[in-house]
Amino acid sequence: MTLGGWLQIGVFMIAVGVLVVPLGGYMARVFTGQRTWLHPVIRPLERAFYRLCGIDDWDEQSWFVYALCFLGFHLLGVLALYGILRLQAWLPLNPQHFKAVAPDLAFNTAVSFVTNTSWQSYAGESTLSYLSQMVGITVASFLSGAAGVAVAVALIRGFARSNAETIGSFWVDLTRATLYVFLPISIVAAIFLAALGVPQTLGPNVATKGVEGAAHSIAVGPVASQEAIKLLSGDGGGFFNANSAHPFENPNAVTNFVEMLLVLMVGAALTNTFGRMVGSQKQGWVLLGVMAALFLGGAALIYQAEAHGNPVLAHLGVSGANMEGKEVRFGPVGSSLFAETSTASADGAVNSMHDSYMPISGLVLMANMKIGEVIVGAPGSGLFSILLFAILAVFVAGLMVGRTPEYLGKKIETGEVKFALLAQLAPPAVTLGFTALAAILPAGLAAREATGAHGLSEILYAYTSAAATNGSAFAGLSANTPFYSVTLALAMAVGRFAVIVPVLALAGSLAMKTRCAPSAGTMPTDNALFGGLLTGVIVILGGLTYFPALALAPILEQLSFH
Repeated sequence: MTLGGWLQIGVFMIAVGVLVVPLGGYMARVFTGQRTWLHPVIRPLERAFYRLCGIDDWDEQSWFVYALCFLGFHLLGVLALYGILRLQAWLPLNPQHFKAVAPDLAFNTAVSFVTNTSWQSYAGESTLSYLSQMVGITVASFLSGAAGVAVAVALIRGFARSNAETIGSFWVDLTRATLYVFLPISIVAAIFLAALGVPQTLGPNVATKGVEGAAHSIAVGPVASQEAIKLLSGDGGGFFNANSAHPFENPNAVTNFVEMLLVLMVGAALTNTFGRMVGSQKQGWVLLGVMAALFLGGAALIYQAEAHGNPVLAHLGVSGANMEGKEVRFGPVGSSLFAETSTASADGAVNSMHDSYMPISGLVLMANMKIGEVIVGAPGSGLFSILLFAILAVFVAGLMVGRTPEYLGKKIETGEVKFALLAQLAPPAVTLGFTALAAILPAGLAAREATGAHGLSEILYAYTSAAATNGSAFAGLSANTPFYSVTLALAMAVGRFAVIVPVLALAGSLAMKTRCAPSAGTMPTDNALFGGLLTGVIVILGGLTYFPALALAPILEQLSFH
């Protein structure tokens, strides 16, 4: 570890923090229908879209209708992307003449990108046509990220409103998140990445010869445009198999820094949007503080483990950082920080192979995903995940003092706690259930690259990533099999829909309640004390849920070194 490495982590966190207030304030104006500086350009386009689709932007929905629209939209998205992948051999923009994607892989990929997971059991540059990448994957990245933001905004309205029957319009929230947030930032980011060497072309692969005269085909394509939204939306799916470790996706240290910034900026800024919309920015700062503390703790643990390297090799006289699976141009700190950013955000992009990390690092990466995307998370999902924990935290506090818990003036009663617990229990149920199944069936065991504790880590990481809608992988699991294609797709669906439907029900329940003024017995939730309580609930709940599985995988592997 070096001072320069710690400074890089510090500068990155400061850069994210600087964007919170301006971007958070901008999104608050967007989702409350106020005028923004982009209105002269985007508002006519927004109105035209509403007229085309027959949408009244003043017509709001109950939580049930909002949820039906959300589910129906995602079902159509899965069918559309599945169709594109299965028909790509006969569709245009396929200069490499790729054949149709296999049914099980097409199903897995369609569910993956529509649910904002971006799990990839294929190599993009040798499997998907340009049309599949642009019309299929890139469009899904925009819409799945926007849908997550829409759900978060609906939950914010649940806290902000009193005696209300509606929580907004899914179609309006989806449209505004796409047009006002993701589209303008992605355009700027894509131009920036293209200027620094990321390809953006519809031409075929480049034919060239190596220094020894052998012919080579260099894959290119519309990379910059997909790269920008894959990072910004929390999607993470790479144009190339190596993802952001590929020099065409992530050429240098500058692009590495900007890509990490894109991953976190919207999720972090939504805490400020939350504070503004509920009438107290302090509430948002508490949530951001908890996120920052968990993020810094994870980054420090990973950096320390990777910088010190493998103790077995050190015992043999080979000292130095653990560079296996890492790009030299990023080094231990650039790789460790990217890995923490990826798993803490549910984005899933990688610039190094997590399968080669030290076991303690793998433990942190899995823990980031297991605690429900609360460490910033993907746009939208990170905010509503930490708000679920906030509800559980005030519930625990209420049990300790014998008082009905309150959060932001809303009484947290049996219904709200049940909705929060349903959303919290779905991902671990599917993660641990499918991991156990894969660990005993030949179809699951055959895909491992390693045996023992590390082999179990490969399986556990895969289902953790799928259920957390993250999409990153240990890269040691051969998941392109019918068994893993189907079970991982089911884990993604449960991790997305079995969480969001209870969240929307919670939003509807909260919106109907009367917002009460604080009394002498009300526990403040806008100070460091509540932040500490919230952090403890997150760590303890996540630890108790997953500790047995983690003890058999990365913890056992780490102990075996000694």
